[in-house]
Amino acid sequence: MTASTVLVVGAAGRFAGLVVPELARRGATVRGLVRDDAKAAIARAGGAAEIALGDLRDRASLDAALRGVDGVFHIGPAFAADEAELGVRMVEAARRAGVRRFVFSSVIQATNTALANHASKIPVEAALHGSGMQHTILQPTNLMQNIGAAWPGVLATGIFAEPFPKTARVARVDYRDVAEAAAIALTGDRLAYGSFELCADGLPDREEIAGLMSAALGRPVAAGEPRFADWVAAARPPYESRQLALLEKVFAHYADHGQPGNSLVARAVLGRDPRSLRAYIGELAAGP
Repeated sequence: MTASTVLVVGAAGRFAGLVVPELARRGATVRGLVRDDAKAAIARAGGAAEIALGDLRDRASLDAALRGVDGVFHIGPAFAADEAELGVRMVEAARRAGVRRFVFSSVIQATNTALANHASKIPVEAALHGSGMQHTILQPTNLMQNIGAAWPGVLATGIFAEPFPKTARVARVDYRDVAEAAAIALTGDRLAYGSFELCADGLPDREEIAGLMSAALGRPVAAGEPRFADWVAAARPPYESRQLALLEKVFAHYADHGQPGNSLVARAVLGRDPRSLRAYIGELAAGP
């Protein structure tokens, strides 16, 4: 491992923010790309030593943010209409700046073009393959942190609700494991030029997840199966109309096919078992 400066896109965000401390622990200097001073404070608290104020839609700010950078971690803005374009622009900006390593947080089964949020990753992956940079593509499945976002509702109602059949089996992964994989790739060569689907063990349905919640809390939790419209009405914070249209297609896909995945790759990448859903729910139940 060699010390380097890594630009983390969205370093104050719910997911990229988990990459910052992983890089810092490995001796990298983290430069957080954020949009304002409030986000800068969050990134610094997470371990960012430097801050670059900028916008993915502003070429000049990207060029400035990338000066002197050895590596880039990029995760696109979820469900943005120009997500693919923004990702390609970042790849091009990194190439212009002479960046050596680039890690892209993509999605499992990006070639499932029936889902726009999957297909939007393909142009970015293609740009990396032609960039000349040492690159690593991480392809996580559905994130355990989405369960974390629903946890206050579980505590309040005793119901874990998602708007697709409770018998649908969906692979999950803790984004902290994705963040660790990103840090491994950005501070060494072991994952160079690889594309890695990342999943934890098991394909739990919602009834099984509710059972884990019941055991962790010591009280019953039921598996809810709301209509999409009812789930939308209860969502906090509310989603934008484009996000809702894409999410509805994702949930319809889960209803028809589930979201299978395999933990073998994550185990090989991390050199250990990936974090389990049982352990994640246990952390939620234990509180802050």
